[in-house]
Amino acid sequence: MLTKTKIYLSSPHMGGTEQKFINEAFDTNWIAPLGPNVNGFEDDIKNYLGNDKHIAALSSGTSAIHIALELLNVSKGDEVLCQSFTFSASANPIIYQGATPVFVDSERDTWNISPELLEIAIKDRIEKHKKPKAIIAVHLYGMPYKADEINAIANKYEIPVIEDSAEAFGSYYRNQPCGTLSNMAILSFNGNKIITTSGGGAIIVNNKDLKDKAVFLSTQARDNAPHYQHSTVGYNYRMSNVLAGIGRGQMEVLDKRVESRRKNYDFYRSNLSKYNSISFLNEPDGYFSNRWLTCIVTDSFEMREQIRLALLKEDIESRPLWKPMHTQPVFKDCIHFTNGVSESLFDKGLCLPSGSNLTQQDLDRILNIILKSPYL
Repeated sequence: MLTKTKIYLSSPHMGGTEQKFINEAFDTNWIAPLGPNVNGFEDDIKNYLGNDKHIAALSSGTSAIHIALELLNVSKGDEVLCQSFTFSASANPIIYQGATPVFVDSERDTWNISPELLEIAIKDRIEKHKKPKAIIAVHLYGMPYKADEINAIANKYEIPVIEDSAEAFGSYYRNQPCGTLSNMAILSFNGNKIITTSGGGAIIVNNKDLKDKAVFLSTQARDNAPHYQHSTVGYNYRMSNVLAGIGRGQMEVLDKRVESRRKNYDFYRSNLSKYNSISFLNEPDGYFSNRWLTCIVTDSFEMREQIRLALLKEDIESRPLWKPMHTQPVFKDCIHFTNGVSESLFDKGLCLPSGSNLTQQDLDRILNIILKSPYL
């Protein structure tokens, strides 16, 4: 249960109109994984992203990556190149397919997948195994990855890119929305994301045929027959009409949520950047981050932990940056191409409370605790 005193890292923030769409679902008895809210939510996302994209609303961002891998026919014996510095949901669906993840480390400009290491990895796998079946690149913490460079390499070797925009809805790369930069993309609407449907996600594809196939696979792959008939294995991944109603209300405030998150970043940066022992991730030219989470990098693991524990003592949630996948016990035997960037960021980096519902009083309370750090 939420308390009045605890400050969360990134809590849900309702806009006020969600209840209207939920009530409509109840009033019309559309309590199912289909209905007008699902169609409307997909249209809302499509209108926001533009670029003639097609959207299928699913039960999670993880399921969206899984369906994307299915659409690309990833299967046992295949390898998929995956950004190492990310949440495990980026990599787990590779295992679902019986395929093998090959992890690629980050570059320092955006903390995302390194183009240089990506090409090294592709050449190595072609020489020693076979060409990887797909690339999963992540816009981490809302910061777009180097899409031009990644796409150029992917096109050179004819490997499709799955654009993991779970954390980057509302972010832009060279005036183009994240989620529209590659062959396929995914979004997440988990409770901690920039907008939420409680639990949910979406897959973004380039044509209606792919969307129809995604919907088919996500609704148990039921054949067109009067009885239940299945010629392929499907999944129960479709978003419900009730949750899609929450999403419709959230779409009305997405730009406001981005504005609030960016203001949080500006507050932290304006008050902490003067200290040499704390640094921030800057936006390169042409990049626009939704600043889903504001992250700092400290001088040392000891400093990071001192700040984290001091905040925790005052019932304020913060969290170390993602632990790289190539260092996770579950993936310890996987091939990886690394340069030390993600491990260093994990050791020294901290995600600060970044919810769009933080008050000035909350921000001041957080800042005052950080400013007491003996490491500053």
